[in-house]
Amino acid sequence: MDRLLSMEIFVATVNLGSFTAAANAFRITPAMVSKHIAGLEKRLGSPLLTRTTRRQRLTEIGEKYCQNCRQILEQVASAEAGAEAMGSRPKGLLRVNASIWFGSLTLAPVICDYLKQYPEVNVQLSLTDRYVDLVEEGIDVAIRIGELADSSLIARKLSMFEVAICASPEYLAAAGVPRKPSDLPKHQCLGFTNWQRQGGWKLMQGKVGSEIGQSPRFESDNAQALLAAAVKGIGIIMMPRELLRPDIEAGRLTELMKGHVPPARPIHAVYPGARQSLPKLTTFVAFLVARLRR
Repeated sequence: MDRLLSMEIFVATVNLGSFTAAANAFRITPAMVSKHIAGLEKRLGSPLLTRTTRRQRLTEIGEKYCQNCRQILEQVASAEAGAEAMGSRPKGLLRVNASIWFGSLTLAPVICDYLKQYPEVNVQLSLTDRYVDLVEEGIDVAIRIGELADSSLIARKLSMFEVAICASPEYLAAAGVPRKPSDLPKHQCLGFTNWQRQGGWKLMQGKVGSEIGQSPRFESDNAQALLAAAVKGIGIIMMPRELLRPDIEAGRLTELMKGHVPPARPIHAVYPGARQSLPKLTTFVAFLVARLRR
């Protein structure tokens, strides 16, 4: 077997937490993932992972080997980047990561236009609302919303992220219309679990002076699920304006407290400095900047 490919699959299995997730990432079967890892273990003469019905865990040797594999794969990626940068045309596979709502609603159409302009580039778009480590997971460029923490990543500002607060006419008829932030503790505020890291309703607490809303009757880590709940009258939603706009325009949602929403935050494309010379990456980021700053 290709030893380098086996290393990639092993690291992906560790990063993603399961054989099945790694198999999906490489478009192979879990049995083939197991075969690759078994081949590495046979070569090393030692197990790399211990598995139970509920979880997997690195052995002591596996932990050290995984660290070494990450370093090797990063060096290989840097070598390939240097070779590719010598060519004049953007080409090859570009791995892109974004949040589910932004990736599906805004980013995917832009990627399609980019692919038409650069026919030798292939794009693999992964959508998740969890934080992704670009280096560990082999991502070329990710879209991040909000102020960026200090890091070694290069960032290019794309546009601004605006939120809106809405509820359905059905909910407002039953619970009343909140006019100001201090009215929110009396209402059901739908909970987006990933806001715990990025702010969300917590950004409103300074205007209220207390916890926002009652304990949510419905919360999720998926924006589309919360949007469906808001349209059904379960509670008040705070989400990206672009996501809510079709339902606002159709009258299924009513926008609330326009003068009290949290301020807009920046949207950046971020990528490792080691890959900044790749034509496929530089042209893609430039394409995003040109399209999303309009």
